[in-house]
Amino acid sequence: MPDLALESALHARGLFRIAGIDEAGRGPLAGPVAAAAVILPQDFTLAGLDDSKKISARIRESLYQQLTSDPAVCWAVATASCQEIDRLNILRATHLAMRRAAEALAPLPDHCLIDGLPVRDFPFPHDAIVKGDGLSLSIAAASVIAKVTRDHIMHQLDREFPQFGFAKHQGYGTRAHLEALQIHGPCCHHRRSFQPVAQLTLPLDGT
Repeated sequence: MPDLALESALHARGLFRIAGIDEAGRGPLAGPVAAAAVILPQDFTLAGLDDSKKISARIRESLYQQLTSDPAVCWAVATASCQEIDRLNILRATHLAMRRAAEALAPLPDHCLIDGLPVRDFPFPHDAIVKGDGLSLSIAAASVIAKVTRDHIMHQLDREFPQFGFAKHQGYGTRAHLEALQIHGPCCHHRRSFQPVAQLTLPLDGT
């Protein structure tokens, strides 16, 4: 389970506003990529908080509500649109969403712990932690907030374009989603630079 060991090591160096940062939605064919930045109190605990991929949607939603309603938790979430993804590429768009989330924190962080690899030109000092959402409690909190926020967005898009089933697959390339793409063609929320959208004659992917 993730803990606050990485954050505590930074506190010992005199850095106290430590933001965990994670993203959700790099792989889907539609919708934005979301990123969250979270600064937790030094003695923070929350039962069940873990990498968002390891927990059910119901538990994620409960953890999200607890995190975002806790006045001691400083958090921000941001997105990069499908148009920005197509223009910049998914990696740069993800980094843009991360920067937006970190810059939206008040107060701003002293240091960041980012899930994954280093982010070029990031506006704050940071450590890149591979699989950090399973190690750092701050990153785990960010992973939950980013994931639930994006799921909420995809439910909104589902009401706008019910023919694609966004609420069921969150924009991922499921068989049902690819079949809907072949029937209806892409909508304004699809990532035109992603191959299954750009080439609708590709074989169906049953994943």
